[in-house]
Amino acid sequence: MDAAAYGFTDLERLRAALDASCVVGTWDWDHVVGAVTYDEGAARLLTGRPELAGSRLCGPTALAAVHPTDLTWLIEHMLRAVRNGGLVLAEYRVYQADGAVRWLLSRGRTYHDAAGRPDRSHGILIDITEMRDGGERYVLGTEPMADNRLMRAVDLALSLKDLLASDVPPEVVAATDRLLLSLGHAIARRTQRYAH
Repeated sequence: MDAAAYGFTDLERLRAALDASCVVGTWDWDHVVGAVTYDEGAARLLTGRPELAGSRLCGPTALAAVHPTDLTWLIEHMLRAVRNGGLVLAEYRVYQADGAVRWLLSRGRTYHDAAGRPDRSHGILIDITEMRDGGERYVLGTEPMADNRLMRAVDLALSLKDLLASDVPPEVVAATDRLLLSLGHAIARRTQRYAH
């Protein structure tokens, strides 16, 4: 039976898919403006303030909930990824409002303009707390495996999202978001399988 028959809206289905897949947020970094925009999940996890969703953030506010031990290297890694373009992949800790620590995997892609200057980065956050086994953090600046089709699909879906303008019909934007969520769910399942 269709989820609409149960009274769910598209937004509620999207949120349920995010929750089920361990994808807990999305982020968009506009390098020209120098600000990042989070959805509600990313705003809650990275700033500690979900009401900042949709706002352009910069400086300490944008990463206020990141564990102090991880903050410096995370910023350095992100700036390197922006300079180099391509894959953004980092694993780090954040504090929740109740003091609990969660582990996040941030995965996205940085794009440069025609002159080679950083333009935008887009990505998703996956909560990997339950899969974490106490090993070293996972940070890459290049593709882990050139033939990894699932990761390539995420990159292509992020590129598609980047191409969508504000005049694109909402159902196209929603379909792209559902695709990203499905890919995030598949990545989370694969990560969980390899963690055991």
